[in-house]
Amino acid sequence: MKIKSILLSTVLAGSSLMYAQTATKTAAPAKPAQSGAIKFTEYDLPNGLHVILHEDHSTPIVAVTVLYHVGSKNEDPQRTGFAHFFEHLMFEGSENIGRGEYMKLIQNAGGQLNANTSFDRTFYYQVVPSNQLELGLWMEAERMLHAKVDSIGVETQRKVVKEELKQRNENTPYGSILNETFGHAYTVHPYRWTPGGSPEYINKAALSEFIDFYKTFYVPNNATLSIAGDINVEETKKMIAKYYGSIPKGTKAIPRPTAVEPVKTAEVRDTVLDNIQLPAVVMAYHIPAQGTADYYAVNMLTTLLSQGKSSRMQKSIVDKQQKALFAGAFALPSEDPGLALMFGITNMGVAPTDLENAMNEEFDKVKKELISEEEFQKLKNQIENDFVNANTKMAGIAENLANYQVYFKDANLINTEINRFMKVTREEIQKAAQKYLTKENRVVLYYLPKQ
Repeated sequence: MKIKSILLSTVLAGSSLMYAQTATKTAAPAKPAQSGAIKFTEYDLPNGLHVILHEDHSTPIVAVTVLYHVGSKNEDPQRTGFAHFFEHLMFEGSENIGRGEYMKLIQNAGGQLNANTSFDRTFYYQVVPSNQLELGLWMEAERMLHAKVDSIGVETQRKVVKEELKQRNENTPYGSILNETFGHAYTVHPYRWTPGGSPEYINKAALSEFIDFYKTFYVPNNATLSIAGDINVEETKKMIAKYYGSIPKGTKAIPRPTAVEPVKTAEVRDTVLDNIQLPAVVMAYHIPAQGTADYYAVNMLTTLLSQGKSSRMQKSIVDKQQKALFAGAFALPSEDPGLALMFGITNMGVAPTDLENAMNEEFDKVKKELISEEEFQKLKNQIENDFVNANTKMAGIAENLANYQVYFKDANLINTEINRFMKVTREEIQKAAQKYLTKENRVVLYYLPKQ
């Protein structure tokens, strides 16, 4: 359903927590959770750039990715949207790449590229034929050292970003859900604004502010270069030294938010009028940060509720009661404590209150009744299948290696994180529902048609 794709495409999980490592190491887990453990080599350059390399000759392609530890939560509250703006600006070109030529170079080489921004990170990736590895490395080095941050590029991207935000937030049905949800859920922490930010602040910002942002965050000691595919590790190391070794380490202090959102003691409710035909009910529950024991239980809880045609919300609310055209739930992984979203679009003639009551009933069942062994085994199978599928493509492997390194300081979780899920018990899922799916811990929004 489109509402879920809107939410997921707007906020992509990510962040980074750089850590010092002085010696090269190669991962060799003793008992990987899946057959065919993903082996990799990682090391740091003297300038602080963290490098992760995975060699795989199954296909003649290579993914070249760079994750910068800067997302919307690192922004000045009076300059929100900078991280997302830079995602666009970094395709303007460099001192050695002409304006508008960045994408053409990769596409003409038979590759593809893109980028995304979240609360916690900005991520760039290229997938190219393996004989074009050096091109990809050079281009990402150009972005890191010589990007065009000038008045022409800034003015061009101001218009592009403003139009994108308008299309997403104003012209897309339910498109403002994340903005409204996080804005209602947070009062102190910078998650209270979403990565899109405010075009008003982008318009106000001077060129010097953009240059300062670039020099602060787009530095090797704030980045992870992750490469996966048809490479020779030793030859790749030489190319990396050639293109990245001379890039100077950043000297500016990198802002890291320290605000802690207060524990919620009362439900927040509101109504949002939107250009939609059918009402929607959106609930957001505060949950712990990714990597914590409770996060894994909450993640499995939301999978139980909404993943697949036989999930609880689908079977009960959509199929049996027919109170919703679509109902779903998912936990948004985030570096700091985040949210689990529960949402549904009402069926024709169904009042939002009826849909909310039906959703609450499903949540209450999980709180009161321990899930069966059969359902629990099915749930674990789903989780394991998702975990394996996430690492079937080179771009996914490169991204996950970078994520695990910057989130948890342990890239080898690409092989072992599944064990954390498998350790979650039925009782812990029930306790997570009881602890987090409470009225005082949530935001409830009714999306209603303007007319």
